[in-house]
Amino acid sequence: MDEGSVSPNAVAVEGQGLWKGFSTKKWVGTKRQVTRSYALKGVDLAVKRREILGILGPNGSGKSTLIRLMATLLIPDQGWLKVFGLDVIRDRQRVRRLINRVSVEASFFKKLTARENLAYAAGLYGVSNAKAQVEATRILASLGLQRDKLEVPLETLSRGQQQKIAIARALLTSPTLMLLDEPTTGLDPTSRRDVQEFVLNVRREHDSTMVLCTHDMAEAERLCDRIAIIHEGRIIAVGTPADLIASYASGGGLEDAFFHITGLDQERLRAEAEGDG
Repeated sequence: MDEGSVSPNAVAVEGQGLWKGFSTKKWVGTKRQVTRSYALKGVDLAVKRREILGILGPNGSGKSTLIRLMATLLIPDQGWLKVFGLDVIRDRQRVRRLINRVSVEASFFKKLTARENLAYAAGLYGVSNAKAQVEATRILASLGLQRDKLEVPLETLSRGQQQKIAIARALLTSPTLMLLDEPTTGLDPTSRRDVQEFVLNVRREHDSTMVLCTHDMAEAERLCDRIAIIHEGRIIAVGTPADLIASYASGGGLEDAFFHITGLDQERLRAEAEGDG
């Protein structure tokens, strides 16, 4: 397989036995103690090509850690993970050319304009500035962002406007796999709807596979072909929204199914989700 090419029959993402832990250090008297807690505990995962897989879970469940493994930003302690048949450790650079990530903490050069940020990002992937600017204008227009917003420093734009630019930046490289880590958290209802519509359009018009982490049950039900529910580092249920609702909701919706599967308190989880915004 040539670098950047993808077999038409490849599974988009496949992982087995994924463990990932993080160490914390503290001094107790004159001795330093190191403890290790695990964000992922033996996760198995398969994402079909061209599907949108949602990952639902409370804060600290391992959602973002799993996304960062796919993005090659973290290395698993145990197990293996492949993106279109490429190992995320051995083939890291090849994997990175196939993916892009939109996260709730999207980072930019805040003193530069949106246009300058997009040109810089496109250049890292070998996309010409001329092509990048045409595509950026088209993408942002479809997201409801006015052209003049490209010409002002990022720090002067709202959170929702910056998130739309982050999505445009990700799509400039025509990623085969898009990793969407809480992409609409903190957005106003109109911006959230714009982003959701754009995600659906990208899936319809491009050969893209998407993994979406979200707290928003309505968003997950609207966008996702299948949903994996993760809790305390383990995936405990996988299915289509309709299947999960039919199996666990007892006449309710996806939110009811989620709480039934995880056994979590609804009010506490809602408070956590609001705090993320």
